[in-house]
Amino acid sequence: MIGIDPGKNGGVALVGSDGTAEAWAMPQTVSDMVELFRSFKDIDGCWLEKVHSMPGQGVASSFSFGQNYGQIQSAVIAAGIPLHDVAPGIWMKTLGLGVSMKEIGKQAWKVHLKGLAQQHFPSIKVTLKNADALLLAEYGLRECLNGK
Repeated sequence: MIGIDPGKNGGVALVGSDGTAEAWAMPQTVSDMVELFRSFKDIDGCWLEKVHSMPGQGVASSFSFGQNYGQIQSAVIAAGIPLHDVAPGIWMKTLGLGVSMKEIGKQAWKVHLKGLAQQHFPSIKVTLKNADALLLAEYGLRECLNGK
């Protein structure tokens, strides 16, 4: 299963049903994305965090963010991998992550997610860039195992 956090500082993770995991920082070009995704074998699906522009985000920033999101979708599809978009609230609720970002603030939330990802995947180096992607891949794996 692949998980993708599409943010500028996001990442890509690959998680197997046997508990193995690998993670990468987000590739910088579409060609690099396609190359990475095509290198994966026997993938059941890709779970991409469904994102949108946020209040206070500038027009140029929103455009760039949306463009990157579309490029990621295209790269996954070009690699022949089934794509599933999932809203943050859905995957986070399903995984039962405890506190919310509103309760502890954005930076503390990111550190919290990193800690949870490290607990799930102690054999790899979890970073702020790949933690969300690892948890998204874990969510996708659970969804597939539950027949969804």
